[in-house]
Amino acid sequence: QVQLVESGGGLVQAGGSLRLSCAASGRTFSTYAMGWFRQAPGKEREFVAAISWSGSNTYYADSVKGRFTISRDNAKNTVYLQMNSLKPEDTAVYYCAVKAPRGSYYYAVMYDYWGQGTQVTVSS
Repeated sequence: QVQLVESGGGLVQAGGSLRLSCAASGRTFSTYAMGWFRQAPGKEREFVAAISWSGSNTYYADSVKGRFTISRDNAKNTVYLQMNSLKPEDTAVYYCAVKAPRGSYYYAVMYDYWGQGTQVTVSS
């Protein structure tokens, strides 16, 4: 069992930055890949970014590529999402999740454990 707690969300103006954190419980954090997803009102949950267990491989949705950076600190059991040049369309609840050992990084169904989410609101 893994518990995830996101933090760092808030209200920011367009063009601004936020850094989300996701703290994980459990000793095996360094052995599994992690992902960030987001869900806006009335929309399906969508992939944002993912990172392999070692941090050597990262994956991004086209909509955030070049603006967002995912990273992890296995010593702190934490994964981060640095979000720059934020746009109003980035407004959503952001979730971190633990990826299952196999399968695509891009689909929510491939993730086993989820945090409660943190709200990000970007004003125009």
